[in-house]
Amino acid sequence: MKLLAEGFAKGAEGFVKLLPEEAEDMWHTFNLVREGDHITATTFRKVQVDKGTGADTERLKLKLTLEVAAIEFDAEGGVIRIKGRNLTESEHIKLGAYHSLELELGRAFTLKKAAWDALDIERVRQATDVSLSADLAAVLITEGLAHVCLVGGSTTLVRARVEANLPRKRGAAAAGYDKAWTRFLDHVFTAVVRHVDFGVVKCLVIAGPGFAKDQFKEHLEQEAVRREVRPLIENKEKIVLASASSAYKHSLKEVLSCPTIASRIKDTKAAREVTALQDFYDLLATDATRAFYGPGHVFAAAELGAIQVLLISDSLFRINHVEKRRKFAELVEGVREAGGEALVFSAMHVSGEQLNQLSGIAAILRFPLPELEDMEIPAEV
Repeated sequence: MKLLAEGFAKGAEGFVKLLPEEAEDMWHTFNLVREGDHITATTFRKVQVDKGTGADTERLKLKLTLEVAAIEFDAEGGVIRIKGRNLTESEHIKLGAYHSLELELGRAFTLKKAAWDALDIERVRQATDVSLSADLAAVLITEGLAHVCLVGGSTTLVRARVEANLPRKRGAAAAGYDKAWTRFLDHVFTAVVRHVDFGVVKCLVIAGPGFAKDQFKEHLEQEAVRREVRPLIENKEKIVLASASSAYKHSLKEVLSCPTIASRIKDTKAAREVTALQDFYDLLATDATRAFYGPGHVFAAAELGAIQVLLISDSLFRINHVEKRRKFAELVEGVREAGGEALVFSAMHVSGEQLNQLSGIAAILRFPLPELEDMEIPAEV
């Protein structure tokens, strides 16, 4: 995300002008915009124009400012649709009339808020800091199924799904197996060439159960030489193998926790999230008095200054309840001010999906709180 202009301070009114440049930027935008905010962007509208020979319809490009009433995110299409009340005087759209506009890649927009909180400011910094991106590509493959995924700092996107009905290796159909298998590998190869940019990714992981991953890596290297695909040939050392229990997206958590892969992306936000969540699960199993989840217990631990690492999902911040959001924001700030670490997990990552299954909030404590473990605390914030 490119930062074009800014003018905001914590707790005050302000604006930011941003230019989304990649799919992950749309996720950041979706987390920044909330009901009541003002969005200024270009949009198109069909209007009736009288040219003397009768009314004609023209598609005009307009710059509008909307007071956001609703927001929808199309993750697959990478488009955000915003509906709201028009705040711009125009001969084509009445002041106060409801209108909609789309935010998409390559189209700048200005976001104005009545008050910027610490989470909003952190999101802007995170979106515009290229060093926070994980930049990992993964091919999850088994016989007849493959997914090509891109793991960014805040999103995991499935860029391609390749399926094939393979004949059985035995019996009369066995003769056609090798040909079908090679055709399947060719399709996966094409998907990798199309979606993996080695100018960006730190490594390409080929993972899955059995020997399919090994065979695809061999096929990839041979085809790269035969077809003279320079990016693959020149970045051969970035291609690594890893084990995974399946070829589905959820197996990425196994890939990201693999020591070989973790060492390559160790400085990224995605890697830290995976490590922290695993530490939480380990502690939950060995010393449950230092690992708690759920808003009630986590807030209680925070009041005692006991939180060493806070794990919180960004899905908890996408609420229109001002008071609840303020409490979550203060929790994050409070933990950091007390010398703890607060990790805001992305719901678009596998680790974020796991955390959401634990209510979206958890904590690793500095010291045991056995009395807290036995307390019945309401989950409501």
